[in-house]
Amino acid sequence: MGIPKTMQAAILAELRLPLIIDDVELPQQLDVGQVLVRIEYSGICGSQLGEIDGAKGEDKFLPHLLGHEGSGHVIATGPGVRHVKEGDTVVLHWRKAQGIEATPPRYSWRGKPLNAGWVTTFNQYAIVAENRVTRIDPDCDLKVAALYGCAVTTGFGVVVNNAKVKLGESIVVYGAGGIGLNIVQAARLASAWPIIAVDLFDNKLDLARLMGATHLINARANDATAEIANILGKSGPDVFVDNTGLPSIIELGYAMTKPQGRLVLVGVPKAGQTSKLFTLPIHFGKTIVGSHGGEALPHEDIPRYMRLIEALKSPLSALITHTTELSRINEAIAAIRDGSIAGRCVVKLF
Repeated sequence: MGIPKTMQAAILAELRLPLIIDDVELPQQLDVGQVLVRIEYSGICGSQLGEIDGAKGEDKFLPHLLGHEGSGHVIATGPGVRHVKEGDTVVLHWRKAQGIEATPPRYSWRGKPLNAGWVTTFNQYAIVAENRVTRIDPDCDLKVAALYGCAVTTGFGVVVNNAKVKLGESIVVYGAGGIGLNIVQAARLASAWPIIAVDLFDNKLDLARLMGATHLINARANDATAEIANILGKSGPDVFVDNTGLPSIIELGYAMTKPQGRLVLVGVPKAGQTSKLFTLPIHFGKTIVGSHGGEALPHEDIPRYMRLIEALKSPLSALITHTTELSRINEAIAAIRDGSIAGRCVVKLF
């Protein structure tokens, strides 16, 4: 098939307002390195909530499309594309993989340009850069496959690449959302112990237990600091992973980790927020590292993680607690915000 003339998409037209669901016109020719994908499923990540809220400050690209993890089928490829072809089943991801980093597409909305980056997934079709898609087995469950675009690769990468968890090391995972749950799962596979999951919602903690957490703490109902100390004693954890981006939690993790412990920052603070950290412990072995998608290499990591999770019969599909239609994406976003959606919510595009 050729390039569709129009598609339905969720558009961020103004910060802190609901997304607009509307028809969008696609360019009718693919540029060098571009890949046209029919998107079957898209995950909703906390990063999109941050974009809607303007967490990083002024958004100079409004209006624009959103979404950075998904699954689908390649419809067509532009000149120079070598790593995927028409008919391939693919995962869409925001981390760079092999291939060309093409010019972002220029869609049209209501007669005006509509911006998009190298990958977007809150739209029925996406023109993406070759290095933002990875070919997978066509027999894969596409709903689950969408999670490999961010949640799985980031979570596993945090444990393997950022925290470098060793056998028997203790870990605190503060925030049990889609990425946090995969950090818990990866920590279990890395034989960490104990694995302490902290969140404000029991439904998320129930999923954390399923994914391998050995201890659960509801920080709304309990003093998390005291509870962690009761489990680990005064020595503190080897690794503390913060998924919240809140300065108070970053400070807690820094103070609590062992003298040679590691604090891994996955959550991103809002613009203007700062943390107060006494840096002397860094001179004696304590480390702080920020995670950029777990430093994943999607074309290598996605196939490898898929094989591992399948072989171990991991309950990954249990992380998808809600499926919605594009027309109801704003309702899903609201439910994620208030905690009523425990795991990952995926959007079915067709």
